[in-house]
Amino acid sequence: MNRHDIRLLQAMRHYPSVTITLPTHRTSPDNKQDPIRVKNLVTDATNRLLGEFSRRDVEPLLSRLDALVNDIDYRYTLDGLALFVNRDIGRMFILPFTLPERVVVDETFWTRGLVFALNRTLRYWVLALSEQPTRLFEGVREHLQEMTNEGFPMTHTGPGGERGLPNDPAINRSAYRDERHRQFFRQVSAALTPFITDDPLPLALVGVDRYLAFFREVSPHAGAVVTTLTGNHDKTPTHELGKLVWPLVEQNLAIRRTEALKELDAAISAQKYASTLGEVWRFAHEGRVDVLLVEEDYHQAVRVADDGMTLTPVDDPTLPDVVEDAVDEIIAVVLENNGRVVFVNNGALPQHQRIATILRY
Repeated sequence: MNRHDIRLLQAMRHYPSVTITLPTHRTSPDNKQDPIRVKNLVTDATNRLLGEFSRRDVEPLLSRLDALVNDIDYRYTLDGLALFVNRDIGRMFILPFTLPERVVVDETFWTRGLVFALNRTLRYWVLALSEQPTRLFEGVREHLQEMTNEGFPMTHTGPGGERGLPNDPAINRSAYRDERHRQFFRQVSAALTPFITDDPLPLALVGVDRYLAFFREVSPHAGAVVTTLTGNHDKTPTHELGKLVWPLVEQNLAIRRTEALKELDAAISAQKYASTLGEVWRFAHEGRVDVLLVEEDYHQAVRVADDGMTLTPVDDPTLPDVVEDAVDEIIAVVLENNGRVVFVNNGALPQHQRIATILRY
């Protein structure tokens, strides 16, 4: 799941729309309980629907939900599962992060928890450059999920790719082939643009030296590249490719965290920073946050005053009129305003009470 998927779900409005989320398990014996928990949640959703509608009215929705559940292969579940069903669609996402156990029947799908979980997940793009074909993956740690829409995977069908080079002695075959490769990787770059625009994550490139060079030469997205894995990996299984790429990405993210802390020190000297939860909340909602730094496991439930800016921490996030996690809210607001979020190690921001910002002005 990526932000594009969430936007599609958020755009759909029809009552009833059913959302089912739950944590799942990767290994036995913990995953033995997952089918039972899914069945119980589906029964809960079904009973809610039949308490309000006739079976005939909701039979298409229930059939779609049953079809989704029947497609779950519990041998390959990860940390979370989300099901979305209404009269028009049925979508299932197997996710590499945990989700609360919840059934929601509403006019819209419940995506709030997904947004917050997605915001806290270290994700990245992997673009595996090749003629046969170029593939795009979304990565979470060592787990890769291939994108099979919006033009990907993409095969070089022109001369120098699937089609042979022209048999003309007047043509410099090497230069001709190189130019056709440049054209192909321009097309790859254009297909990548919607993904990078919707979800501007770090980009890892995979490929032989020639293809890496061509992409960097022709693509406006070369600046998003954080690491490269050199070599021909056309036949490398996805799970093996993830194991090769993730350590390189992880190393780069560690460097970025160090650089962000240095940027914060410079912002403190220039008096262009804010810290503590209440101050960061205010500046985030004013759209002034350029970079948000937050410790990885920092969560805080709060009650927000009528002015919308004054926060009072509370211990119980389930109380009425309480924002379950003000830190998640801040992260979402910063990202919506095109700010950057950097998660740092726990204990890295003690003088700032675990959260700090570099301000735009």
